[in-house]
Amino acid sequence: MNQINPINYTNRREETIAVSQTFLSGVFMWMGIALGITALTSWFFATSPQLMSVLYHAETGGMTMMGWVIMLAPLGLVLWMSAGFNRMSASTLLLVFVVYSILMGMSLSFIFFMYTLPSIAKTFLITTGMFGFMAVLGYTTKTDLTKFGSIMMMGLVGIIIASVVNIFMQSSQMDYIISFIGVLVFTGLTAYDVQKLKRIGSSAEADSENMRKMTIFGA
Repeated sequence: MNQINPINYTNRREETIAVSQTFLSGVFMWMGIALGITALTSWFFATSPQLMSVLYHAETGGMTMMGWVIMLAPLGLVLWMSAGFNRMSASTLLLVFVVYSILMGMSLSFIFFMYTLPSIAKTFLITTGMFGFMAVLGYTTKTDLTKFGSIMMMGLVGIIIASVVNIFMQSSQMDYIISFIGVLVFTGLTAYDVQKLKRIGSSAEADSENMRKMTIFGA
């Protein structure tokens, strides 16, 4: 009968935990870099009337054709990265990720017209705190969040559909409902995604090309 060597088991477990922590550190590092790029791009466009005119009609307040392209382009890049993950090198994936961050900054630049800088900063700090709390919860909880994640994904699809419909309905009440449900859905998805990333990191090989790609894509 085979016996498990407790020393070897402990060493393997510690190595797995170390790799998982390294993986998550990489994910959050790229996430922080992406947020910085997005914030700077958004501010740069918001402070330039010439650049904003490419995205928005100042007279009508609506988006230009280029504005719609830039608004939808990040979704296309996410689908491209997902489909081409195995074929892309880490450097190519990083380039696409940076472009994605820039496009997100361009598409979010209008918030500087709608809200004051203090309110944006306050919202950012609250969101960061909530994200950090749910990330820790997702990392430390022993509860399997797989089924919970499936429900959240269905909720996300519902939010997207409702948002598209409300573009034509222009209902302020619907906006509040979508925002409220959106907070709940994305709060739940944060815990689910961090737990999923923890599992992915546990099975990744340290210092491998695939791990570098996964840290970028995980962000």
